[in-house]
Amino acid sequence: MADCQETLNELNRYLDEELSADRVEEILDHLKKCTDCQEAFEFHAVLRVTIRTKAQRDEIPEDFIERLRGCFGDDIIDDDRAGDGGVITLERPDDEDENQDDEDL
Repeated sequence: MADCQETLNELNRYLDEELSADRVEEILDHLKKCTDCQEAFEFHAVLRVTIRTKAQRDEIPEDFIERLRGCFGDDIIDDDRAGDGGVITLERPDDEDENQDDEDL
């Protein structure tokens, strides 16, 4: 079962949906019982939405995007092709996701 420190350390990965189903269940069980961690979770969730909302209004300079492409090569996706406002994301190979979950156990 997750304790407060573990829960707080995992909040961002939880919000990013990067945790295994078992780990999500542990975090949720802890959040149901701990008001301090619930407050931290709510703060991070609201902060994330606020940043996402404000960042959608900003345009990323093309030279910055080119520098990202230079650093990350084929791992960068320009989601402007999908028509959602030019969001830039990085792909993580599937095997890294699996290894990451294994490290948590």
